[in-house]
Amino acid sequence: MRNVVLLLGLIGVLAFCSCKDSKNKTGGEYNIDNPANADNPDASKDGLSEISFDETEFNFGTVIQGEKVIHSFVFTNTGKGNLIISNVKASCGCTVPKWTKEPIRPGQKGNVEIKFDSAGRDGKQTKTAKVYSNTVPNVTELIIRCEIIY
Repeated sequence: MRNVVLLLGLIGVLAFCSCKDSKNKTGGEYNIDNPANADNPDASKDGLSEISFDETEFNFGTVIQGEKVIHSFVFTNTGKGNLIISNVKASCGCTVPKWTKEPIRPGQKGNVEIKFDSAGRDGKQTKTAKVYSNTVPNVTELIIRCEIIY
C-alpha cells in the first residue's frame, strides 16, 4: 500500500512539472526569439544584433596525442542591437567551449574559446561547436581540425 501511495505521488509531481510553463517553450532550450526568422522573413531586421566572426574554422595542424589545445574565435557585433550568446554546444565531450557571457554592444567584440583534448584520439579530427545567439540566423557553426600523432 505504501508503494502505491508513493507511486501515485510521484506520478502527480511528474504530471504537474511536465505541464508547468509548457505554452512558453519555443522548441529548444537554446532558441532566442527574433522578429525576423525563417517563419517571418519579411520582418524588419532593424535593431537586431549581427554576429561576424573573424574566422569560423581553425586548423591546429599536427597535435601530439594527449595534448590539450585552445583556440579563440573572435567576433564582432555588427548589428544595431545588443548581441547575446545563450549557449555554445560542442559536438563532442573532448571539446569544451567558453564564451563571452555578457551582452555585446554594437561594434564591440567578444570571443568563443574552444579547448580540445586529444587524449585517446588518433588521426585526422574535425569537431564543431554551435553558437546559439539572438541573431538571424540564430546558430553559427565553428569548426576545429587537427591531425593527432603519437
